[in-house]
Amino acid sequence: MTNCCEKTILHGNVTVGDNGLLRFAGVDTADLAAKYGTPLYLFDTDRIRERCKLYQSEMKAAFGGDSRPLYAGKAFCTKAIYRIMAECGMSVDLVSPGELFTAKSAGFPMERAFFHGNNKTDADIALALDAGVGCFVCDSREELVALDRIAGERGVCQKILLRVTPGIDPHTFAAVTTGKVDSKFGSPIATGAALELAKLALSLEHIDLDGFHCHIGSQIFDVTPYVDASNVMLSFIKDVKDATGFTAKTLNLGGGFGVRYTESDPEFDYAEAIKALAKAVKEAAQSNGLPTPTVLLEPGRSIVADAGMTLYTVGTVKEIPGFRTYVSVDGGMPDNPRYALYRSVYTVVNATHADKAPDRAVTVAGRCCESGDLIAEGARIATPVRGDLLAVLVTGAYNYSMASNYNRIPRPPVVFLSEGKDALAVRRESFEDLVRNDL
Repeated sequence: MTNCCEKTILHGNVTVGDNGLLRFAGVDTADLAAKYGTPLYLFDTDRIRERCKLYQSEMKAAFGGDSRPLYAGKAFCTKAIYRIMAECGMSVDLVSPGELFTAKSAGFPMERAFFHGNNKTDADIALALDAGVGCFVCDSREELVALDRIAGERGVCQKILLRVTPGIDPHTFAAVTTGKVDSKFGSPIATGAALELAKLALSLEHIDLDGFHCHIGSQIFDVTPYVDASNVMLSFIKDVKDATGFTAKTLNLGGGFGVRYTESDPEFDYAEAIKALAKAVKEAAQSNGLPTPTVLLEPGRSIVADAGMTLYTVGTVKEIPGFRTYVSVDGGMPDNPRYALYRSVYTVVNATHADKAPDRAVTVAGRCCESGDLIAEGARIATPVRGDLLAVLVTGAYNYSMASNYNRIPRPPVVFLSEGKDALAVRRESFEDLVRNDL
């Protein structure tokens, strides 16, 4: 547990102990590094459970009925996290057959699973049907036709949501914007394609259309784009009703609420955002003469991001006078590719000297044979030396799930922390693991 007198860094679960060492979720990071080695992924599972409860309670209070959050597994996908989601009574959003297999292997109740993907193969569809997935989120005419055929072969009628694009630009990073008209995801409302797809879904014998889905982007700190999206979606639901007589029972507004990676990022009140969104949905439903639908949200990053931390050991400290100081660590882009992909900014701390003021601007470099293998540039930390521990904060989302074996580097282990205790959730990959499938 966190001592109320301890200094916190960025989030309340990151503190500085009396010994000057960094603590995470009430546990000394030096002890964890000594026990498990580095690089090391850490997860504060108490924080994950708290965030799940927040979404569940706030959505129930604001929307009522069966409205609920679906954990977006693409943010962090392991058997252990699906066990937590099952224990918390969460539903989940799965985007690939691999995520589906992982959840099923963990014993997650598949009737609470929603299966996404913009290009589901026939094999994917069959796998999900045979697993008993509760709802498909369908993305295209081709998928609808294939799903109708494969479900018919099994004598079942599959519940679905149709993914549509509302034409909303949340003005976030282009690579994580998904709700504009020009998108690989869904069918645009503005062109009439979404309405035609809804008509097709309603005509198919083995398809049970339950409602509609949209997702406008990620790392959004303003509820206004979600309000705009809900207005567009309720207007579309009215258009579908007028054209076909069908009234959608469910509206999935996706995920994307922002997370603080640095002190410069704004605070975001998830509870207040849910309240504001519920008000907008109810008003839009009323103005369109519709019943308020069951509302689903798909939080992923906002559930696990600030529950995560990655620990590294410093190797080389290379100062180039007049240019920069490179601090090389024993991980890098294989375990965290987000800086290389998106220039994602992180808070970095010298965990060995967490009580000392940051006095050096450094570039944190990885160990790969790749000049772009960087984790941070211009990060201010207490001057490091070889053997110090470096902590990168807020790495719970899209770090482990995007990790690779570039340069044949094994993936780090995942350790869960709860009530001051640690438990291994994913073993460190071995060199033997790297060649296991080689012939």
